[in-house]
Amino acid sequence: MRPLLLQGHERPLTQIKYNRDGDLLMTVSKDKIANLWYSHNGEHIGCYVGHLGALWTVDCNKTSTLVITGAADNTARLWHAETGRMLHTWELPTAVKRVEFSHDDQYVLMVTEERMGHKSGIYVFAIDISRPEQSDEPIVILRASGAKPTVAAWSYLDKFIVSGHEDGSLSLYDWRNEEVVQTAKAHDSIITDMQMWKDGTYFITSSRDMTARLFETATLEPMKIYKTDAPLNTATMTPTQDLVILGGGQAASEVTTTSSRQGKFESRFFHKIFEDEVGRSRGHFGPINTLAVQPDGKGFASGGEDGLVRVHHFDPEYFKFKYDY
Repeated sequence: MRPLLLQGHERPLTQIKYNRDGDLLMTVSKDKIANLWYSHNGEHIGCYVGHLGALWTVDCNKTSTLVITGAADNTARLWHAETGRMLHTWELPTAVKRVEFSHDDQYVLMVTEERMGHKSGIYVFAIDISRPEQSDEPIVILRASGAKPTVAAWSYLDKFIVSGHEDGSLSLYDWRNEEVVQTAKAHDSIITDMQMWKDGTYFITSSRDMTARLFETATLEPMKIYKTDAPLNTATMTPTQDLVILGGGQAASEVTTTSSRQGKFESRFFHKIFEDEVGRSRGHFGPINTLAVQPDGKGFASGGEDGLVRVHHFDPEYFKFKYDY
């Protein structure tokens, strides 16, 4: 598995995302730039330039015509994917830590930070590409009663919004009625990432408590747990093999005293059903901050604190892998 090394960022990566077809890869980092790449050969297509602070999050609609980014400059911005033209800017009270298009591309959610007396929240805006201007008024603002939300995602049929919180809890919102349907204690520490399965019926979370967990969306019932020996920043699922991929490592402030092997900066593969670790992929020189799997399952990409994006295309042996249980 010889990876492609994408060197388009000078600061740590914060999120990477494939488009629905898997031919494009979007990367954002703390250097204010969002990059777009061809995933099959790592060719750089262009940048989305305009943010004035570190970028935290990126997403693309299903037709790959629109890109949305969220940043520490208290804005989320909508871009024309092909030309890089900025179409709209949403001004929010604080930094935008997570954005995601709904499954029907008619809405977008934004998770904001808790800062300077402003409470964090999950904002939902309508997207209407037939209009030249998007609405600046959110349809709903969901406020957590307890710890602040750090990540959020749409459920199946966009019926619910699931959020992960700083204290390790999960909330399931009936967002149209602004009601909390279900809550659950998921982790012992902050939830660092949440990624839905493609049909939205279950999802995976990662946490600094050194575990990743699988939950059913409708009930927030825990289904599986994957235990590691390092804090986790990200977790994702492969669509072809029954595997999950986890990434993390020692905190960035401590890595100067540690070799890359001791720092545990590998992508770790676990069997989704049996919860056993089955392999590792190394290469980063710092903690892995974000992981994404190609929608067709033929590869995955990792973004690290070292500012590098590594795009892996699986070898034929990977697809012949049979778990010996």
